[in-house]
Amino acid sequence: MNAVRLQPRSTIALALASTVGVVAFGWPLLASPDSGLAHSGDAPLLFAALLPLLLAIVLAEVADGGLDAKAIAMLGVLASVGAALRPLGGGVTGFSPVFLLIVLGGRALGRGFGFVLGAVTLFASALVTGGVGPWLPFQMLGAAWVGLLAGCLPPASGRREVWLVAVYGAFAGLAYGFLLDLWFWPFTTGLSSSISYVAGDPISENLHRFLVFCLTTSLGFDIPRAVGNFVLLLAVGGPVLRALRRAARRAAFDVPVEFEPVAS
Repeated sequence: MNAVRLQPRSTIALALASTVGVVAFGWPLLASPDSGLAHSGDAPLLFAALLPLLLAIVLAEVADGGLDAKAIAMLGVLASVGAALRPLGGGVTGFSPVFLLIVLGGRALGRGFGFVLGAVTLFASALVTGGVGPWLPFQMLGAAWVGLLAGCLPPASGRREVWLVAVYGAFAGLAYGFLLDLWFWPFTTGLSSSISYVAGDPISENLHRFLVFCLTTSLGFDIPRAVGNFVLLLAVGGPVLRALRRAARRAAFDVPVEFEPVAS
């Protein structure tokens, strides 16, 4: 049961942001050879300007329908801790503990909370580490999807649930790397034609080049991230999930706020 539930307007806004995100990531495979997008270096800049606006809409809608002051306070605490955890990862290896709370927060507190937590955590961590750039909207959306899908995992309890989130964390580590590769792959230079993006080529050929690109350039970073997520979630996933759910019960997110008149 989700501690923070998605409301109808929040669901629509989240779906809209995710749809634009899919286009933002996948435009190299979708652009036709005669479109301006296929040959324009401004395409990622356009999406980079649009994504933060859509994510802000999602945040406002979720806050309007599903997040009260207590949930926003918890969001701030978890995002701050996640931002502090990010620099602890080894930049050389690719692993970062930033996904620990994103996965567990989405699992314990719900899909909408996980989506917003992922986006806010990556934004805050970018400010802390000086990692603000055209890649940030894509990092935010990738992490938001990690938190969203964590809230969609099937029901489980006890040790089985810990294994479930650990396996999911490993998969999410690989998928996140795949997505971040996809956003900058068309603009890499100095690569051989066998792994370079060719505007207007059939989807199958560009997809094959992209998969080869991932295997030869970034898989060495993605595998440590996946393994690190798995080990970390397996080690501390149970206690952190229990702590988050205990905090959610005490916060009583589902209890409506009622104001009583002050006795004169």
